[in-house]
Amino acid sequence: MNALNVQPVDFAIATIEDEIRVDGLCRDLLMTFYEELQAEGGDPEIATELARSADYFIRDFVVGYKQWHLFDEVRSPVKPFAANWYIVNTLEPTIEELTRHLAGIRSFYRFLNLHELISGSLLKRIEAECDDHLFYEERISSFWAISGDGYYEWERSCSLRGI
Repeated sequence: MNALNVQPVDFAIATIEDEIRVDGLCRDLLMTFYEELQAEGGDPEIATELARSADYFIRDFVVGYKQWHLFDEVRSPVKPFAANWYIVNTLEPTIEELTRHLAGIRSFYRFLNLHELISGSLLKRIEAECDDHLFYEERISSFWAISGDGYYEWERSCSLRGI
C-alpha cells in the first residue's frame, strides 16, 4: 500500500458519475501534492505554479477530456496533451507557458512515484516526454503556420483520436 492510502482502483471512469467522483479524488490528491510542495520550503509561487499546471493537466485533460485512468501504466498522456490538446485548446499557445505546464506535470508524477502510485518506468517515460521541448515548439510553430485545410494533416501527425 502507498503512503497516502490512495487506492488506484478508485480512479476508474466508466460513467459521468465516475468522472465527477474521480475529479474530486484528483482534486484531493493534487491538494496533497501542493501541500507537500509547500512543506519542502521552496518558493510558494513556484509551488502554486507547479500545482496549478498539474491540476490543469490532470483534471482538464486526463480526467475531463480523455477520461483516462490516472494511474494507467500503458500510455503516457503527456505527448497527446502537449503536442495537440494544449495547442488547440489555448487561445495563444506558447512554448514558455507549455514549459511551465510540463514542469508541473513532471513534478506531480515524481510525487506519484515517490508515494509508490506509479512505476519508475512510467515516470521515466513521462519525464522524457516532458523534456521534448523542441518537438513541442515545432508543433506550436507548425500549428500557427496552418493554412487552408492543413489542420487535418497537422492533427494526424500527433492525433488525439484512437488513443
